[in-house]
Amino acid sequence: MVDPKEVADAFEELYNAGKVKAFGVSNHNPNQIELLKKYVKYPIIANQMQMSLATSPMISAGMNVNTLNEEAVNRDGGLIDYCRINDIRIQAWSPFQFGFFKGVFIDHPDFVGLNQVMKTLADKYHVSKTAIAIAWLLRHPAGIQPIIGSVSKHHIIEACESTLFVLEKKEWYDLYLATGALLP
Repeated sequence: MVDPKEVADAFEELYNAGKVKAFGVSNHNPNQIELLKKYVKYPIIANQMQMSLATSPMISAGMNVNTLNEEAVNRDGGLIDYCRINDIRIQAWSPFQFGFFKGVFIDHPDFVGLNQVMKTLADKYHVSKTAIAIAWLLRHPAGIQPIIGSVSKHHIIEACESTLFVLEKKEWYDLYLATGALLP
């Protein structure tokens, strides 16, 4: 029931009042963004999407194009590429969750293989598994910004460890495959 003209008017009012400086969206596909862009005269700079090592259908669809498996299903209209083309930053919310709020994959019994790979890399880089999960998002060439959503000093410090190293491409793929994801 979103009326893009109403959204544009509300943003214009907030912008003119000095209450906001930039415009972003959450959980929008490319066509929804294009519809908003028709009315909003400021650039849309961010799109917040659920994304994590264990919830990455946007990435999987791009890697499995034209294959007959579930991971090839394009559920978002090519959002990662669209955002890259249009200079819209993807902000990953719930970067430690799997599924739609099923829980955290770090140390979860359903993700033993993933946690083993994360532990190996955490030991290599002398960081936490939390840092490895964030580093995986940061390593993607789309420039994904994780939203860690924590007020815990400990969790914030662990997430910040992700900036102390850069995963090698092979390590990125090792993590991806450890989730059970497929490569053609």
